Amino acid sequence: MNVLPSEATALLYLAVAVCFILALKGLSSPRTARRGNLIGATGAAIAVVTVFLSARLENLPAILIAVAVGAAIAAPIARRVHMTQMPQLVALFNGVGGGAAALVAILELAAHDGAWVRAAVVFTLVVGAVSFAGSAITVAKLQELMTTRPVIFTGMRWVMTAVVVALLVAAVLVTATGNLVWASVLLLLGLAGGVLLVLPVGGADVPIVISLLNAFTGLAVAASGVVLDNVLLLVAGTLVGASGTILTRAMAAAMGRGVSGILFGAFRGGSTAGGGTVSERPVRASGPEDVAVMLGYAQRVVMVPGYGLAVSQGQHTIAELADALEARGVEVSFAIHPVAGRMPGHMNVLLAEANVPYESLREMAEVNPEFRNVDVALVVGANDVVNPAAKTSPGSPIYGMPILEVSDAGQVVFLKRSMRPGFAGIENELLYSPKTTLLFGDAKESLTRVLGAVKAL
Repeated sequence: MNVLPSEATALLYLAVAVCFILALKGLSSPRTARRGNLIGATGAAIAVVTVFLSARLENLPAILIAVAVGAAIAAPIARRVHMTQMPQLVALFNGVGGGAAALVAILELAAHDGAWVRAAVVFTLVVGAVSFAGSAITVAKLQELMTTRPVIFTGMRWVMTAVVVALLVAAVLVTATGNLVWASVLLLLGLAGGVLLVLPVGGADVPIVISLLNAFTGLAVAASGVVLDNVLLLVAGTLVGASGTILTRAMAAAMGRGVSGILFGAFRGGSTAGGGTVSERPVRASGPEDVAVMLGYAQRVVMVPGYGLAVSQGQHTIAELADALEARGVEVSFAIHPVAGRMPGHMNVLLAEANVPYESLREMAEVNPEFRNVDVALVVGANDVVNPAAKTSPGSPIYGMPILEVSDAGQVVFLKRSMRPGFAGIENELLYSPKTTLLFGDAKESLTRVLGAVKAL
């Protein structure tokens, strides 16, 4: 259309960049996350409208049809997705973004003769393809369409090395010649590289890889900004790449591991495996009435939410239980592990849905020294993030991961569906401790029964 003058376009792009920066700032805290999300969405909307009003777009009807089809597919999915499936949705969005960047790079290859611009095209193509294929594997793992265990095979290292070497050779040829055939080969090699990168990653580490692939997609988008001479794509992609990298490092630190160990730990037996067998060792189990007595007559209770709470959608029930205990004079707070659930902030968002006050949420570093003064620690659907093996078992796949030290509490109550290990696939010795009581069943149903028993005290 080219309705807007270049000066107005530049100012709008600047406003969009500011919106994106403010959005990232807002997303750094649960208290401001909703506002940050709205600011980011507003910036994205302004960016789309600005492009339509400032660029000379060919085949406008086809573009509008593609936008309408994409919106018709994405909107219902986004509205219906459960909180427990949010990592899959994020991975899917990452993959689509990377795939789109790769396709744009191929289409733009013939339009550029300069070696430096072709190098940007090659970078966009490779990183976008890796992000697309890798994200597809992460979705399959988290959705349990394939095994969550690391997938390795004999000679896999050599296959990966050969793919990397072939990628480098094809990248040089495409940069030098601009040949579309070699670009297609490069695309296929990038897809293969993405698959091989994620296959050796165990299920518990997949959310960290999603964050890494998100950073990859941001870098691909930034490079496509160079290819298309679009400052907004360059700024937005750089922000996503930088924030994704910071988040990846923070998540890896929360797991007590390095990024290289997460990606390649399976080759030396160090990656979390996921999915273990059910133990037959005896444990101390109680009914909801017994748990209600322990909670109702305690002075201080700390609740530890986990993925099981999210699966059962029991956040409103646990919030009601906390209110009932506080009405009896019990001091109640929630201990939040950085990687509890399947993504950073998972538990914060879940509890925010139930209107749990932000002041009641305690981060790991803050709450750990206080567990020794806690009467009862109520663990709801969490396992790996409270497993003492992270501190006591050097051979454990989670060894070195910082945990919530609920074992220091006077009594520990686990609400579990079964004795199946957590996502890391290892037993939790705390379950067999004399101070531990288990209440089996769906988390929401168990919480409802305990709530009823507390009200009857």
